[in-house]
Amino acid sequence: MKQKNILQVEHLQKSYDCHLAVLKDISFSMEKGEVVVIVGPSGCGKSTFLRCINLLEPINGGQILLEGNDIRKNPKEAPVIRQKIGMVFQSYELFPHMTILENVVLAPCMVQKRKKGEVVQEAEVLLERVGLSEKKGAYPRQLSGGQKQRVAIVRSLIMHPELLLLDEITAALDPEMVREVLQVVLELARDGMTMLIVTHEMEFAKAVADRVIFMDGGRIVEESSPEEFFGYPKSDRAKQFLNTFHYEALEI
Repeated sequence: MKQKNILQVEHLQKSYDCHLAVLKDISFSMEKGEVVVIVGPSGCGKSTFLRCINLLEPINGGQILLEGNDIRKNPKEAPVIRQKIGMVFQSYELFPHMTILENVVLAPCMVQKRKKGEVVQEAEVLLERVGLSEKKGAYPRQLSGGQKQRVAIVRSLIMHPELLLLDEITAALDPEMVREVLQVVLELARDGMTMLIVTHEMEFAKAVADRVIFMDGGRIVEESSPEEFFGYPKSDRAKQFLNTFHYEALEI
């Protein structure tokens, strides 16, 4: 019996001011436990795609189905849907006046109405898992960028999402901090977390992805395994993109 798709996007279209088409007839699906990485040049619609899935952007056409249900059919259910679709952004979005532990337990206690004692216990386990148990009483200003991004991941995980969206989570980090964040994501992938990831870290994409999607000009140009995409890209545009990346990597 074929496994049911956890996420299915059908003919998604997104425009700004009815003139600038950002997403053009995107159709896409992924299964539970799958890790899909989206790569492509800046401005091709990758981040907008994630924001549409998480109900942060209105769409102009098409459907987004989570476990077979149209997530936009009933706007009143949007807060519940967002609990099922976690998202981690480039910026950490931590409350500066709260400790790390307080930042993590806030949403599950207030939104999901879970018992604080149970949430604190889970938060401490998750913080230990990402190597930050000793920082639970610290404030965001006392943490490095990599540490704050790991906290942001924990804050999403504690909501028990069905799907985790990661949008360029290492883009604002110094190179030495990138590895510690990517290691956390790799461990989540090994544990079977369903993730849709936008990244410019090509080596990370190779290591974590079950499938790679290459976007350009608001469209999905190519879709294949990481071995096929990075070793034998089919489209000329993907070949050009990867060649540019390798050139820039050598320059660095």
